[in-house]
Amino acid sequence: MKNQIARTDTDSPVARRRPRPARVATFRNSRGEALAPASVTASEAKSEFGRVLEMAIQGGAVVITKHDAPKAVLISVENFNALSGATETTLDTLNREFDALLAGMQTSKARRGMKTAFAASGRELGRAAVAAARRRG
Repeated sequence: MKNQIARTDTDSPVARRRPRPARVATFRNSRGEALAPASVTASEAKSEFGRVLEMAIQGGAVVITKHDAPKAVLISVENFNALSGATETTLDTLNREFDALLAGMQTSKARRGMKTAFAASGRELGRAAVAAARRRG
């Protein structure tokens, strides 16, 4: 057997493509304005943190990249509070709405309505749907 030399990836005549950098989504700041965040390299962020911090405070967000790929996002406290508070507010609102709907379904009137609906024929359900649509306008 002849000695074979192992080929490495660098021996390949085909040029390798660099992976595309991941896209970073735009976001809305606390005032509702859509923003495309500024971008800096990790080296720039390290050596010029004061400038990068000011960019985040003024512009809302700064994407920090490493080897052309987004790795972190620096945002202002104002935007952080708006983003984290919005989730809690939405969840609290949904919980209240759900509790109100559930309580409304536990009444005797709702039970009678459901019994009537399950006992109704297809024709009766159709008439009721048309009547409800007319009432809504």
